[in-house]
Amino acid sequence: MNRAFYAFSRAVVRLVFRGLWRFRIIDAANVPRDGALILACNHVSYLDPPALGGAAPRPVTYMAKQELFRIPVLGPVITGLGAFPVDRSRGDVAAIRTAVGVLKTGACLGIFPEGTRNTDGTGKAQMGVALLASLSGATVLPAYVAGTAQAKRLSRITVVFGEPLRFDLGRKASREDLAKWTDDLMERIYALREKTR
Repeated sequence: MNRAFYAFSRAVVRLVFRGLWRFRIIDAANVPRDGALILACNHVSYLDPPALGGAAPRPVTYMAKQELFRIPVLGPVITGLGAFPVDRSRGDVAAIRTAVGVLKTGACLGIFPEGTRNTDGTGKAQMGVALLASLSGATVLPAYVAGTAQAKRLSRITVVFGEPLRFDLGRKASREDLAKWTDDLMERIYALREKTR
């Protein structure tokens, strides 16, 4: 990640989002300022990653679908912002290793557990966040983004940060553990919707 480029980009995002969409950030104090952290957020629009990154008080690294890295201009930009590719068509072991490596450095990783845009909140979440938290020991922080699906109508965009969670058993997590943690996480993410109203 190019930190100077990231800081400049975040400042531009905040300026644009405030000007166009009356950008509002709620409970940013909940975000730990250091240490391994997974930001787990709902996903309804292509604007969600810049909204979440613009709202977070620390740099956020994203795992992004590999197709985005082939797009001229966008590919180099997201690479400069620290994103790394994942092949969503299969279990991408290399991407999981990269994600764990990012977390082991004490960085913040942004993930959308539903894996793709989900406009009605009924999509099935993947267990990736729980798996990464189990493998890395990272804290998990639920977040909710509202308004990005109505961006064309210049509706207000709001980002809410929840309370930190720990998925730690002191032993290897089973598939049932990961499924339970994932369900709990998604409930906490969607509970934050009330604060955006």
